[in-house]
Amino acid sequence: MISTTIALAAAALLAIAAADPAFVTSNPNGGWTDGGYYVHNNMWNSAKYDPCTSRLSAWSHDNWHVVARMNNNARDGAVKIYPNVHRDYRSVPIATFDSMTSTFSATSPHIGIYNVAYDIWINGIARPGCTEIMIWTENFKQVPGGKYVEDVTLGGQLYKVYKNSSGSYIAFVAATNFTSGTVDLLSIMKWAIGKGWFPGKSTLNQICFGVEFVSTDDTEATFAVSAFSIDAKIGPQPEAAPPVTGATHSTPATSADKTK
Repeated sequence: MISTTIALAAAALLAIAAADPAFVTSNPNGGWTDGGYYVHNNMWNSAKYDPCTSRLSAWSHDNWHVVARMNNNARDGAVKIYPNVHRDYRSVPIATFDSMTSTFSATSPHIGIYNVAYDIWINGIARPGCTEIMIWTENFKQVPGGKYVEDVTLGGQLYKVYKNSSGSYIAFVAATNFTSGTVDLLSIMKWAIGKGWFPGKSTLNQICFGVEFVSTDDTEATFAVSAFSIDAKIGPQPEAAPPVTGATHSTPATSADKTK
């Protein structure tokens, strides 16, 4: 009886594993929403390179893979695609968070040139005045932008920190690759604020996790995510002041209120 139960359970797991994905795309901008997250093929810089392909298959936001093919024959080291899972935030002030961590598990192809990384957007997304923070959990023959600044240990991980001259790009490159674990995102953002690289009143707009592909040596290579989540906690906010007794009018709306 026990052996029969085990056999049935194993068969059920195999059936689940073999189930068709809920979403498949080869569209350069194809994407799919699941559970508050967005899985995105994001072939943002692929148009001028040939071949450059990426086929994304997703069962959920924390179970998906891409099969990609490209090369670095141009010798420019350009990132061509960044397939990722991400969560959007509506300009939430970083100062309001009590904690923010992210847990992930991923496997990578170990060929070509790439890095597995978080991509965090502060004060906007890919526009003038915003800051991009990258956290490289795995590096395979890739070189970060900017110049090396210093080493720092945050959330139990040792990172080598790079930054460009304008401060719009900051990269935390893990000194030792890790393919699964929990990253303390808030401690990294607060450390950068403490260095004066962006203001303490800054806002969070997007958190992504995926792989920046430069090359797969012109062969098909698979990158897969088998776990991903973001755990963020907002701290208690100060109570609004009570209205003035006998007031005859309300406080005018701010410009921010008017644009909501």
